Amino acid sequence: MAGMQQFMAFAETAKHGSFAAAARELGAGASTLAKAVARLETSLGVKLFHRTTRQVSLTADGERLFQRCQRVLAEIDELHADAAGARAAPGGTLRASVPIVYGKRVMVPLLARLLQQHPGLALDLRLDDGYVDLVKEGFDLAVRVGELQDSGLVAQRFDSQQLVLCASPAYLARAGTPRGIEALKQLAVVAFRLPSTGRSRAWQLRSRGQALQWTPQARVQVNDGEGLIAAVLQGLGVAQVPDYMVEDELRDGRLVELLPGCRPAAMPISAVYPSGRLVPPRVRALLALLKTLKR
Repeated sequence: MAGMQQFMAFAETAKHGSFAAAARELGAGASTLAKAVARLETSLGVKLFHRTTRQVSLTADGERLFQRCQRVLAEIDELHADAAGARAAPGGTLRASVPIVYGKRVMVPLLARLLQQHPGLALDLRLDDGYVDLVKEGFDLAVRVGELQDSGLVAQRFDSQQLVLCASPAYLARAGTPRGIEALKQLAVVAFRLPSTGRSRAWQLRSRGQALQWTPQARVQVNDGEGLIAAVLQGLGVAQVPDYMVEDELRDGRLVELLPGCRPAAMPISAVYPSGRLVPPRVRALLALLKTLKR
């Protein structure tokens, strides 16, 4: 029967992509880890890695096992942390990456509370709409919107966002208020330009219970969320934006939501952090505070 050390050797190797890097993390020899993984493969009767002279990559069986290992090892870390009293006062520097506008409007006030509660804690915050490699770049935690693809990360969902179509009253007075999805094609569009591709982000809509996706021809493209809202407030057209960006503007009438019945399903907002190791008290403190978030 395979032992826990073999599973740990496998999970750490899968996360780092090489026996040498995993060995440095675990404080063991690379050959020791390679032998442990080989014994695990023999015990399970499956091949877990494709091996080259410099790196390893997961097979399909390895990928499935890695996803399951993350959940089990995270639970073990929790037990170790409780037993060792790892819930001591958080200290050191919390390095976090969060989306720009969500970071400014939601996360910065919450992080300010965290620092007030823990005077020994420092903060290194990156506001960035792109994805960072948490392990490679040394981040403790990131906030991500939407369904997650990173199998090597632990995720805690703590919020959600809805996408809303909105325009200024002045623009609607000129162009008319659309009564259905087809009418949107007659309106000027202010689109968000994705940092990853440089293309306009597609609009997500819902009609008669069916999800729809449409990439409109944009009159204006903006690569910054706050700049996008500013353009819409100036009457340049219609935009689809996360609800948290325009809560105040919708409340006081500076913007009007269009076709609320066509809103797509809400998108999850999650905190993600590296798995397979003890979660630092500074990360635990933030995760606990995120659970109290109310919008």
